[in-house]
Amino acid sequence: MNAGRLIRYGFSGGASAATHFGVGLALAEGLHVRPVAASTTGFVASVLVSYVLQRAWVFRSTATHAAAGSKFLTVTACAFALNTLVLWLGTEVLHGPFPVVQATSLVLIPVLNYSINSRWTFRTS
Repeated sequence: MNAGRLIRYGFSGGASAATHFGVGLALAEGLHVRPVAASTTGFVASVLVSYVLQRAWVFRSTATHAAAGSKFLTVTACAFALNTLVLWLGTEVLHGPFPVVQATSLVLIPVLNYSINSRWTFRTS
């Protein structure tokens, strides 16, 4: 496992998570948008940040945008489904506070994403 890549992934994940959480929090708490819709908007905003940083900086991939982008969107769709499920269960079913539930989701998703993106999305063998 490449320690430098893990550190870069941590930084890029932090930028993506901050985008996701910040947009979601502003919408949910500031504009009173329902938590799942707020988080969805934050998630979409974070996708561009994540793709650009992961392709160019974290994995330093030479895969084409067509190949890497389509794989990245597939992984992102899985992460989106997981995030939506966690948010729905946490806020709508269990009535947990949005910030706590969203933070929990933002810990689970990067583990899944790193594993799949490093082995499939940005692999250029």
